[in-house]
Amino acid sequence: MAPKVKLSSEALLILTSLADGTKHGYAIQQDIVRLSGRRLGPGSLYGAIARLEAAGYIVATEAEGPRRPYRLTASGSRALADAVEILRKVTTTATRRLATR
Repeated sequence: MAPKVKLSSEALLILTSLADGTKHGYAIQQDIVRLSGRRLGPGSLYGAIARLEAAGYIVATEAEGPRRPYRLTASGSRALADAVEILRKVTTTATRRLATR
């Protein structure tokens, strides 16, 4: 089953970051750098967060001082699992095709 909202690479990274627990924007950004080596600028990060929130894939939790933490919802978890399955199929196919070159 495909995700109801197409996930950008930024959204996929954010959902992956939140899959292991609640984080605020800066912590998400740092986790993404550790995970992928990619640093999202504030516009990309918070734009994607806003789209994920609007889609119901993440929700803001009670603020911790000036920081606003987010958590993955059940539909966000399903969307991430669906996207990971698609990526697994693509990766498996690419690996197989490269091996036959």
